[in-house]
Amino acid sequence: MGNETERPGSEDLGGDRPSPAQIAGPLIDRLRRDLAVGSPVFVAIDGRSGSGKSSLSEAVVDALSLSGSLDPMVTVIEGDQFYAGGSAQTWDSRPVAERADRVIDWRRQYRLLSQLRSKGVGSWRPFDWDADDWDSDDVPLRTEPSRSVIASVVVLEGAYSARPELHDLLDLRVLLEVPTDVRRRQLLERDGAEYRSDWEARWSAAEDHYFGSVMPPDCFDLILGVDDRFVT
Repeated sequence: MGNETERPGSEDLGGDRPSPAQIAGPLIDRLRRDLAVGSPVFVAIDGRSGSGKSSLSEAVVDALSLSGSLDPMVTVIEGDQFYAGGSAQTWDSRPVAERADRVIDWRRQYRLLSQLRSKGVGSWRPFDWDADDWDSDDVPLRTEPSRSVIASVVVLEGAYSARPELHDLLDLRVLLEVPTDVRRRQLLERDGAEYRSDWEARWSAAEDHYFGSVMPPDCFDLILGVDDRFVT
């Protein structure tokens, strides 16, 4: 990891706010350099809830897409599909460190990334967020499995996606950091009336532990944010 300074911003700072493509600029440049050496490149885009990881991933797809090509240049895997499930009561009874370790089923993520690296294809059953009983200890998974194929760039996006257990399958670990007030505003804009402050309260401490002790900023290869701590 070097010490080169970058100054991207947040996609939702009001006024002359940078676009997701501008925020993703240093990442896109880095990927183009890596792709010139060889592919595939496996990338984790990590960050707290509401930081804009999905928009950042979409910007990478748009920037690296090849016009007229039938083969995908970028494969994006949504980390939320690997939510481990469980009732609010169960999660509230667990220590913060255990919540951070178990909220995302990283073992299934590991299997998928391993399949993509070894076979070029992989499948998994996503968590069913539309299930009536999704907030229960009886974990609902979709009946129909999702399937992914390898591409020049494989992006695993979502909170906890760069956790240490996955490092041997990742080539680049990216952290997206934005101020708390920006994240909350983006969560409200995204979820609207469905936004739940109790959900944020439940997981904020777990994210504090993960990004403070498990994966602090100096464990990442690239940090994108809106303050003076941009490094590559």
